Amino acid sequence: MSRLLAGTLMACAASVVLAAQSAYVPERVLATGTGTMTDFEAMLADLASADVIFLGEQHDDPNTHRLELAVLQGLQRRRGDLVLSLEMFERDVQEPLEHFLMGHTPEQEFLAGARPWPRYDTDYKPLVDFAMAHQWSVVAANVPRPIANEISKEGLGVLAGKPDAERGWFARDLQCPLDGEYFDRFGQAMGGHPAEGQTVAAQRQMVERFYQAQCVKDETMAESIAGAYTAAAAGAKRPAVVHVNGAFHSDFHLGTAERVRRRLPAQRVVVVTMMPVANLDTIAPTDDDRRRADYLVHDRVGVRTARGVRDHRTVMTIL
Repeated sequence: MSRLLAGTLMACAASVVLAAQSAYVPERVLATGTGTMTDFEAMLADLASADVIFLGEQHDDPNTHRLELAVLQGLQRRRGDLVLSLEMFERDVQEPLEHFLMGHTPEQEFLAGARPWPRYDTDYKPLVDFAMAHQWSVVAANVPRPIANEISKEGLGVLAGKPDAERGWFARDLQCPLDGEYFDRFGQAMGGHPAEGQTVAAQRQMVERFYQAQCVKDETMAESIAGAYTAAAAGAKRPAVVHVNGAFHSDFHLGTAERVRRRLPAQRVVVVTMMPVANLDTIAPTDDDRRRADYLVHDRVGVRTARGVRDHRTVMTIL
């Protein structure tokens, strides 16, 4: 069997599986620009005209992941030129990912070396399979975790000693000021008080290094997104890049979202934040929530978080 035929059969099988997985998830959508509740399909119609779409997720909510697939399905119905970008795969596995998407590598062989996130099969495989079924590019957008861990321990200076083979694994242009709204929000989420026996100076240094690691993730994902958009926009094409990340990376149009706008100032960037709640009938967004994204998609909290709804105002993705 030829590799091309094998890839085609895999894509067809993925389409069948995805059709079986599609299921309605109760949700309520707030369009923050108008301050009014809107329809999920109306949101999709607006997203279809965007250049870059951020889906900010709460990693441990299964209904969030079902809604992410619903967004891809809705966009596919409205336009075909999409690129899927993922925080959940790192740049050093981009080539193996492409070989897998082309049907050259079995899935298990690819995953064995790709360091998939926990619950990949339930949370992210449906997204990748859907992209594969429609022959979309998939971008492994993030910096490799070992590099981020090094930065969190030693600071940005460790990047200067990286060999040439690893320099393409993190963004070339790194702007990580230790002030501003994003830094302040990061520090608040980390905890504002030193641990027992820790000085204020030591606490500040720890926060700065963790923030630098977070910033390198943001810059690397933003560079990956901008590069994918530019590559796909050759000629008269106008693609849309859909990027999935932890909500902290894109909330308030900060983090990765802000860094994409710096690289693509003429393109329309839309931020969607998924917000699991215990009761869809008692939604009461705060003023801060209304600044969080262009659309807030509230879903009924899924099984994995049934022991207690985590506060979406403090959930973040760091090392």
